[in-house]
Amino acid sequence: MNRKDLNPDSSPQAAFGARLRSSREKRGWTQENLAGRMGYSSTHISSVETGRKLPTLRFSRSADQVFGIADRFDTFEREWREIRHGAMLEGFPEFVGHEGRATEIRLYEVGVVPGLIQTPEYATVLAESAVKRGAITDDQASERVSLVAERQAMLLRTPPPLVLAVLDESCVRRPIGGPAVMDAQLARLVEFAELPNTVLQIARFDMGERRPFDLPVTVLTLPDRSVMSYAESAQRGHLDRESTSVLPMLTAYHQLQAEALSQAASVAVINQLRKGTP
Repeated sequence: MNRKDLNPDSSPQAAFGARLRSSREKRGWTQENLAGRMGYSSTHISSVETGRKLPTLRFSRSADQVFGIADRFDTFEREWREIRHGAMLEGFPEFVGHEGRATEIRLYEVGVVPGLIQTPEYATVLAESAVKRGAITDDQASERVSLVAERQAMLLRTPPPLVLAVLDESCVRRPIGGPAVMDAQLARLVEFAELPNTVLQIARFDMGERRPFDLPVTVLTLPDRSVMSYAESAQRGHLDRESTSVLPMLTAYHQLQAEALSQAASVAVINQLRKGTP
């Protein structure tokens, strides 16, 4: 039997294939055995293991179920996201995987409207700006815009997650993409606030030192009620699962909500901006 040697260090795709083979062989399964459990052909399994075929999201989730690791953080789905979104900040693909399963999402953003609430036009302007700066390629920009749409789709799942968004006032006052793009984005924020599973608040500039966060942050509550936080530096994203650090962040988020405008007052501010009123 011919056996192709695998070099998991050659690429994320090769690492995925090598891990799939290793997981299979640890259980004493042939490619035919694994194919039957996952609902694929043995040829397909072989192609993924040797890196000739890219895994898909469906394939990765099936592997997680078959190997019993769907509830762990080191899933095949996480590896797939790192392959698919390799242009993203380190740590971000893993965060997106957890975000898609979260029952509650609490986010605070500064400067720009967060991806979960961006219009396609707003997201495109931000991505194209990064291309002009030489930070990413055109293909990577398209990937970023596509990912925004994928992340927003999870808001429509049944049951949907509870999403609490506190936006620094700079998010709604900073012009992005011209009047038409900005007006559509502000309208999208109002629509978001009207959903039954969302809360939108604005943290006014005059909160001053009472604002507990200086940088954007997201706190996720997972189906098992565990919590994790996500924050970004210029180089990478960081997921924190330690309750000793995440729970104080959750407390600080509650303090932020208490100081921010109510949803009704926040929507009023947005509507005033749409009318051109300072």
